[in-house]
Amino acid sequence: MGLFEDFVSKIQSNKDLSDHEKTKVLKNLNSLKEEKVHVLITGATGCGKSSTINALFDKEVAKVGQGSNPETMEIAKYVFDNVILFDSPGLGDGHEADLRHAKNITNKLLEKKPNGDLLIDLVLVILDGSSRDLGTSYELINKVIIPNLGEDKSRLLIAINQADQAMKGRNWNEETNQPEQKLIDFLNEKAESTKSRIYEATKVNVDPIYYAAGYKDGNEQQYPWNLSKLLAYILKHTKKEKRIVFAKEINQNQKVWESDDRLEKYQEQVKQSFIESFIVNVSSGVGKAAEIVGNVASTVISGLASAGKALGGAVSTAMSWVRSWW
Repeated sequence: MGLFEDFVSKIQSNKDLSDHEKTKVLKNLNSLKEEKVHVLITGATGCGKSSTINALFDKEVAKVGQGSNPETMEIAKYVFDNVILFDSPGLGDGHEADLRHAKNITNKLLEKKPNGDLLIDLVLVILDGSSRDLGTSYELINKVIIPNLGEDKSRLLIAINQADQAMKGRNWNEETNQPEQKLIDFLNEKAESTKSRIYEATKVNVDPIYYAAGYKDGNEQQYPWNLSKLLAYILKHTKKEKRIVFAKEINQNQKVWESDDRLEKYQEQVKQSFIESFIVNVSSGVGKAAEIVGNVASTVISGLASAGKALGGAVSTAMSWVRSWW
């Protein structure tokens, strides 16, 4: 019996839940399958938006730009079943183009769903870690994005890509796919500088992270670094009830999640985010019975932890768990 079938069976046979409560839980479970999460990804031309999308979701619909001309001139929409991405045009392509792009981004940030809620659940701003001139990106963040976020500033995540090229390729260990200490210090300074500049201009606190999306060119491939941290932070900056939606779509290749800064157990954080999100969703609207439902879910999910040890890789295990039901 699969984990979800086991959960349904335990809910249906639980004597402490009324028929109404059981029906509500099962309705919540079915409604979750229809839940969507909307993400706006933006950043300057060449920062690696497409590479990041490809690494996170293993989708080739996002074409990696080559040369100086931006591949995307308007906001592109990618629908991965329940995850919907809006890839904004790269900025820095001239005054007129930037004005048009800024207006499009503003309109997208202000767009609402039929129920009146804002459409965009998360804004991911990607900075080019190899660039010294981030003036255009700061202008985008400080003058376009933050003023139009509304009250909930937590849905903004700043991520510095191309960490491997931050010192023009120096102090990056290609064999281990890890930065050396000198590069780590440089990246920490860059993240702190980014945080300070944004706060000085907007009085909004952000916590930038850095990573390398990697690349694949024919037979040549560099796996991502700190992608698991990026995913963990994406989930942190997304409302709890929406987090599990990502699990169905993210990259199933365990290798892309393996290399990170090892400051925290990001894969475990990701798995825990999915579990908590599932419990919040299925327990919604059942009143005092929410604790009972949560306990049932926790009991069933304990099997997920055991599966994780056997299969290896918390992220891959969580995704397999969700996909088996979705």
